[in-house]
Amino acid sequence: MMRERRTRWLVLSLVGLALMSCLCSVKAENTLQPPVKLIWHYYKLNTTCPDAETYIKHQVKLFWQKDKSITAKFLRLLSADCLSKNGCDGSILLDGRNSEKNAPQNQGLEGFEEIDKIKIVLEDRCPGVVSCTDILNLATRDAAHLAGAPSYPVYTGRRDCLRTSIDAVDFPSPSISWQEGLAYFESKSLDVLDMATLLGAHSMGKTHCSYIKDRLYNFNGTKKADPTMNKSLLKQLQKKCPKKSKTDPTVNLTPKSGNDYQFTGQYYSRILSKKAVLGIDQQLRFGDDTMQIAQEFAPKSGFEDFRRSFALSMSRMGNIKVLTGKDGEIRRNCRRRN
Repeated sequence: MMRERRTRWLVLSLVGLALMSCLCSVKAENTLQPPVKLIWHYYKLNTTCPDAETYIKHQVKLFWQKDKSITAKFLRLLSADCLSKNGCDGSILLDGRNSEKNAPQNQGLEGFEEIDKIKIVLEDRCPGVVSCTDILNLATRDAAHLAGAPSYPVYTGRRDCLRTSIDAVDFPSPSISWQEGLAYFESKSLDVLDMATLLGAHSMGKTHCSYIKDRLYNFNGTKKADPTMNKSLLKQLQKKCPKKSKTDPTVNLTPKSGNDYQFTGQYYSRILSKKAVLGIDQQLRFGDDTMQIAQEFAPKSGFEDFRRSFALSMSRMGNIKVLTGKDGEIRRNCRRRN
């Protein structure tokens, strides 16, 4: 087991070092944050459910074949869980009037039913072994891989939390500055490269008009549109998001023809051409480090660097404040405590 763990640590370190050679002036970490309590292939090596990851991967493939948007749904759901004050503990999955899923920032979250279905399969094959939070982390990795992302390492052994609260949700507005965004990510033990990389998940998926109307009609209280937005994009979005609309429709985060759920580096190209939809995404153009990262990841030659960085940053996000050992529990139903 120690040899396998050292091998995976070496892989993560080499990924980080390769990235640092490309972004030599960007100060960023190249491995997981200590303490690392999780184990590579935890279920295979330490439990009565050695095929847990295989079961999850099979179910995710079935979902993805029917609905390609499952990748974007899982990515957002995992981010909502790991970036809450509680960290990656499955609290986003719990039901309840005061649950995290009912916070305004989590409006429109999806993917809960698919996680439930995976849990039912696992409880049938090996009851009481695989946590809901590990299911969410593994399912997100597998869905992202099907969309074109790397099959990054997911350390496992997480346990599920016992409570959830709206107060734990401190996700900021998508219209904040890059400095405010960086302060938020740093409060989660992540760095500037993690921020610029994880936001790259916006290469797929949609957002509600309510999250961008300030950019379209009242940027920073000026009663005018965001002057940094490409004029052609501005007109397109104003047409899809009328100022006085009584509904809250959605728009693609990275509009393009064909499938809107492929993992690409187009997100960074749009930042450089002032065509990012969310304010925080466009803000990456204005920080020295974030601009350098966008310039590195935008061209086709930088796509593999983006993939490597995504692998490392997703692993780091999945390591935030995890519960292990005797903390928490292994839920039988992801929506409620045992």
